[in-house]
Amino acid sequence: MARSMSSSSTELIAIASQPGIPIAQMRPVYRCADVEKRLHKLPPKEHENLRSTYERMLEKGAERFQVKPSGLPAMQHLYDELPNFHEVLDDIRRQLALCHDSRDALEITPMLLLGPPGVGKTHFAREVAQLLGTGMGFVSMSSLTAGWVLSGASSQWKGARPGKVFETLVDGQYANPVMVVDEIDKARGEHAYDPMGALYSLLEHDTAGAFIDEFAEVPVDASQVIWVATANDERAIPEPILNRVNVYQIEMPGREAARAIALRLYRGIRGEHDWGRRFDPDPADEVLDKLAELAPREMRRAWMTAFGNARLAGRDEILAADLPHAGGGKRGALGFLN
Repeated sequence: MARSMSSSSTELIAIASQPGIPIAQMRPVYRCADVEKRLHKLPPKEHENLRSTYERMLEKGAERFQVKPSGLPAMQHLYDELPNFHEVLDDIRRQLALCHDSRDALEITPMLLLGPPGVGKTHFAREVAQLLGTGMGFVSMSSLTAGWVLSGASSQWKGARPGKVFETLVDGQYANPVMVVDEIDKARGEHAYDPMGALYSLLEHDTAGAFIDEFAEVPVDASQVIWVATANDERAIPEPILNRVNVYQIEMPGREAARAIALRLYRGIRGEHDWGRRFDPDPADEVLDKLAELAPREMRRAWMTAFGNARLAGRDEILAADLPHAGGGKRGALGFLN
């Protein structure tokens, strides 16, 4: 990756040789003057964590890469690998088409992926980050007990620290990272905090441009963040959040699509490992039928178990009996929690 941290926010920089995502524009995500002002106001020998944060911000500088495609990136592999995400991919492709032949910034409408556990929602978000060439921040809302994990906690509190949004923009390289808010429907908080509170402003382009983390108390530009939220049940999500995102219902892939996913995973695992050359190029149809009963998230673990069992048995082919707790039935019947 070729980089040049120019002070100009309009300079275009080559960041990849892959057609479709080769350039980035530099964009400031905060004002160093604001940081210096806050730093000078700190009492001597107090708030050392906050002082260290301000000094790091000044040392790193305010400008980050704002990646955008110079042309439509190759996406067919995603259509093949994620057959149950075609509607989302179509929307992303349309939004990429709008900006690829202009100097406009890349804009992706915040999205909410609704679907059962294991359907591949988080994997999809990671693939989007890789497609766009940006970094990625990740917040698991099921583990949050207070709203400050997203927006930071006041430096007056013991053990306070910046929130995930601030950290991703300040410590990362990109002004437009993909930010995954996982299991947003499972957010829980103490009565004094709303875990969703920060999202009300972060999901609005205008207010996100001057987002203030409660720890640093310096405005940061989060208007270019690409938001991907995941959930199992939209009934637990506040209406103001639903009104700010495009909602997509993600279903389990059909049987043939599931078999194709399982086959690609088999070939991928076999090709990634030296021991893979010992095994047949493709698995038997009976084994693929068993794998098709699993949610996509569980398939890789099932293959790894099966490869190991086959080797223990001294075979170069996988049998249905090598799969974990092999048996018929609905998705997840091979012994994994779904």
